[in-house]
Amino acid sequence: MELEKAKGVIEAILFAAGREVKINELMSALELSSEEVIKAINSLKNEYKSEGRGISIINVDDAYQMCTKKEYYEYIYPVFDKRSKPSLSTAAMETLSIIAYNPRITRAEIETIRGVNSDGTIYKLLDYNLIEESGKLDAPGKPMTYKTSKEFLKMFGLTSLKELPPLPKYKLDKNRQIVIDEIIEENEEAPEPERESADNSVKIDE
Repeated sequence: MELEKAKGVIEAILFAAGREVKINELMSALELSSEEVIKAINSLKNEYKSEGRGISIINVDDAYQMCTKKEYYEYIYPVFDKRSKPSLSTAAMETLSIIAYNPRITRAEIETIRGVNSDGTIYKLLDYNLIEESGKLDAPGKPMTYKTSKEFLKMFGLTSLKELPPLPKYKLDKNRQIVIDEIIEENEEAPEPERESADNSVKIDE
């Protein structure tokens, strides 16, 4: 299939789907290799950018979706939704950050890090579809764990959690509390704080 036709087909599929379309779905529809599909998508992206179009194609994990450019949100939102523009409080952003850097974290662990009850904040993030349940922890009481969703990636323009900025280097004081230290040598490895669960997520105390 010629490149221009492949681009037209991909554009039509993404527009009609209105959701993330996995690359294997596009490969099957066009009968092309992943390299050929990615080449066509990248060409479309470049055209949208160079022509100043109001749409773009974003990559979410192994899928693609057509969406409007975020800089036009203030014009689009009033047309499609008359409700008040949703906003995230400082507490919500703090909780969301903790979950993003600690996939499969429990509510109790979030509250230990923040030092306050986080039920309401977690419910709000679930309602906004920015986080989702990720199964129960193999621990007493089988507590539910949480992780960020694909909506989180799209909201912050990320392809995956690997693109999150690195956490500051840290070390532990004599009370095993994390201390941010900008003087840590680049080759010096900072010890990780202990946590009760089996995963290796990092806790940050305020």
